[in-house]
Amino acid sequence: MITPNDFREGLIFESNGRKYQVITYQHHRKSQARAKVQCKLRDMDSGSIVEEAYNSSEKFREVDVRKRDFQFLYSEGDTFHFMDQENYEQSTLKREQIGDQARFMTDNMDVIGVFFDGVFRTVEVPPNITVEISSAEPGFKGDSVSNLLKNAVTANGITVRVPLFIKEGDRIKVDTRSGEYVGRVVD
Repeated sequence: MITPNDFREGLIFESNGRKYQVITYQHHRKSQARAKVQCKLRDMDSGSIVEEAYNSSEKFREVDVRKRDFQFLYSEGDTFHFMDQENYEQSTLKREQIGDQARFMTDNMDVIGVFFDGVFRTVEVPPNITVEISSAEPGFKGDSVSNLLKNAVTANGITVRVPLFIKEGDRIKVDTRSGEYVGRVVD
């Protein structure tokens, strides 16, 4: 059994028959009141995001989580196809099971398959991915104030705020947790 004091990002636990993954958590304490843990959680069955506050004395069952290497093959509508790197079996997941990370996936990308209670439930994408810019707003001469950003669209359809010097055809690194520009990839 675990308590909210044991929470960490990515932890999966069971509460009232539902499985939740911790996205963010923060400890709160108001003067004489008991400590509470404010959490942002993803419901692993429906994919919805919920916010909960738990007393630090509550107890939950930690879900048995196993991870294996998978390869994302392709998507058809809201169905994503994966191949297990160990036994080459193919599996599918719905977009709701993958959540927001689905927008970062590209064909033949290596991902981590997450199993809990013996069932393939979701995937984790790498923390950073390299993508090519397919269209970008032009940067104008004289726009030299630091930290100016413009919108750019990547080859897989993600809109990212990038510095003015990034142009079409450039390859950039994107943080999959925040969706933000990390840096330019120089070949």
